[in-house]
Amino acid sequence: MKKVIDTAQAPAAIGPYSQGMIFDRLVFTSGQLPLVPETMAFPEGGIKEQAVQSLANLKAVLEEAGAGIDSVIKTTCFLGNMEDFAAFNEVYTEVFGTDAAPARSCIQAGRLPKDALVEVEAIAYIKG
Repeated sequence: MKKVIDTAQAPAAIGPYSQGMIFDRLVFTSGQLPLVPETMAFPEGGIKEQAVQSLANLKAVLEEAGAGIDSVIKTTCFLGNMEDFAAFNEVYTEVFGTDAAPARSCIQAGRLPKDALVEVEAIAYIKG
């Protein structure tokens, strides 16, 4: 049976979707834009600041589901510009490390919602 994930610690959906879904012990998150939940605006700065916020939002959704960054199996990362790949990887590595990092796809999107520089989604499992 599936269950909707809803937390005020991550931005509210800006369309007809949930922040994430739980099915059995698996968690599927929607793409997390770099919106600050309290303001629904992007943090000031560039790709690094937006990557930090996207990953913080991802973490909040995962934790609401009973999962966490350490239980992520796969991520899909969307960049507005592939020239940001190296800078994005710096932030991503700070969060996921390099040993046993999740499987990942990283692509350049033609355009992201609200002209974001990054969006990250994940599949994880519920611990315990």
